[in-house]
Amino acid sequence: MADRSWIMAGATLGFALGGFFDGILLHQILQWHHLLSLVPAVTELRTQVMWDGYFHALMYGIAALGLWLLWRTGRGSPLPGRGLAGAALIGFGAWHVVDTLLSHWILGIHRIKVDSPNPLFWDLLWLVVFGLLPAALGLRLLRGTGGGLSRRGSRVAGLFLSLVTLGAGAIALRPPPDQPLTAAVFRQSLGQAGIDAVLKEAGAELVWTDGNGVVLIDLPQGRKWHLYRRGALLVSGAGLPPGCFSWSAA
Repeated sequence: MADRSWIMAGATLGFALGGFFDGILLHQILQWHHLLSLVPAVTELRTQVMWDGYFHALMYGIAALGLWLLWRTGRGSPLPGRGLAGAALIGFGAWHVVDTLLSHWILGIHRIKVDSPNPLFWDLLWLVVFGLLPAALGLRLLRGTGGGLSRRGSRVAGLFLSLVTLGAGAIALRPPPDQPLTAAVFRQSLGQAGIDAVLKEAGAELVWTDGNGVVLIDLPQGRKWHLYRRGALLVSGAGLPPGCFSWSAA
């Protein structure tokens, strides 16, 4: 069995990867649900997008904790065999188990596919395929660990998992290559006139707005940070965790 410190580090990173996988695939690409899709009081697109951004910001925090634990552990004992991969799979599966039990069934804030006539089928399918199976495989890998890797091998394994986690986070920040427009959410206190003034100052062309601060714009390269300085709360593809809604369809 792998050392507990390695298990904690790997499981924490795996948990963050599970959250990134969920957000990128289900919130952005497939758009089957938002974090608060089934909360009656949350109907505005702006609020749904904001909470998706907060969700990914939380995943970044968990990933940062996992990377710190991995760095601290890597300075000590070498990694036992396949323990890190097993721990990461357990963490990945744990995310989907927690999400299913808490978000889908206890709190009821969303389901895997909210517009399905049989949402329970999709919940159970996702739970088994991405929750229970990875966790079971991870446990098997942990139980089968034998001798330890060399210190160099441990660091290579840790570096690989770190790069996978950072890569998932980077994907969450990037807009799709075929999407030339930028999505942004502004403070409602600015009002549409204030938003129009900010966009004009940035050289942006307004393409669409919901009238409540959510806009799609044609923005010159290198001007996204300008919007943050002028009252934007979220800007897609700006290189910050809140930019995770880069694929959201307005």
